[in-house]
Amino acid sequence: MAVGWGVIGAGGIAMRRTIPEGIMAAPNAELTAVMDVDERRVLAVSEKFGGVPHFTSEEELLAHPDAQAVYIATPTNAHAAQCLASIEAGKHVLVEKPVAMSVKEAQEVRAAAASKGVKLGTGFMMRHHGAHRKLAQMAAYDAFGKMVMGRAQLSCWYPPMEGAWRQDPEIGGGGCFIDMGNHCVDLLETFLGKTSEVSAFSANLVHDYRSEDSAAVILRFESGGLGIVDTFFNIPDAASKNVLELYGLNGSARCEGTIGQDPDGAVRLSISEQVGGYDAQQVRAGAQERELEYEKVNTYRAEIEDFSEAIERDREPAVPYDDGIWSMRVCEAVYRSAREGCAVKVQ
Repeated sequence: MAVGWGVIGAGGIAMRRTIPEGIMAAPNAELTAVMDVDERRVLAVSEKFGGVPHFTSEEELLAHPDAQAVYIATPTNAHAAQCLASIEAGKHVLVEKPVAMSVKEAQEVRAAAASKGVKLGTGFMMRHHGAHRKLAQMAAYDAFGKMVMGRAQLSCWYPPMEGAWRQDPEIGGGGCFIDMGNHCVDLLETFLGKTSEVSAFSANLVHDYRSEDSAAVILRFESGGLGIVDTFFNIPDAASKNVLELYGLNGSARCEGTIGQDPDGAVRLSISEQVGGYDAQQVRAGAQERELEYEKVNTYRAEIEDFSEAIERDREPAVPYDDGIWSMRVCEAVYRSAREGCAVKVQ
């Protein structure tokens, strides 16, 4: 029997992606109710998806008996309160990242869920991308050898817009880094382990809104490896290639277009088990590269299927809420580093 899903925050990413590509497409999920504070918008969403019950308050949606799980896709400053209300109502919760405005808020949510015995998950859907899954399997089998470095880049054009909550840190928690850079860090940690220390820079180089439109972060991982994350709200979409690069003792993987909302992207591998001795010429021309073939996976459908299955089988979801709490720890360290101009350990 399919898990009934209610959606809190039915506009934005929920309407564009998670409802049509995730909840409506997953065989073990069913859309049972939608909620948004904008009455016209939630009515339009309801009509678009078969006339499901629609509400303008969380209380009404959470009282709906057919909503076993709730997907929360509202501005960040509403996440903790909406998670707590959903948990109190006995609902399982999948919440978009960042999961809260602070580690403290997120820990309160986690404690409440533990006391009620409900599932909690974090919306890091890019972990489900077919290329990222395949590369993670290769890394687990030591295909790249000792991992030494990773780089992840995700940028877009996001000009000043009235009501754009990601442009106000009091609503979104920050700008380009907390919105996009946390995805990048999460992916790099898949291959290099947890972040132990960060050194960050942020700025408003183009746009004059309150959140940062530019961020670059150097990371040290518990494995000893190093990483770079660069993310910007001021680069034209067509110019941003959404690059993921992984480097190990045995070679590298270079991904273009896999970081994002679509299942596509190109992956080039350069792997050799015999590195050899020092070559003073350092010849790179003619290096043997091959394209990685991988299963194309709709990441929104995959995360809804996984979370629904976690409910059905009483197991942890693939991306648990604890990972969202950890991401908040990294984000807090990044913003402190940028603010104070020093390296900060993640604690």
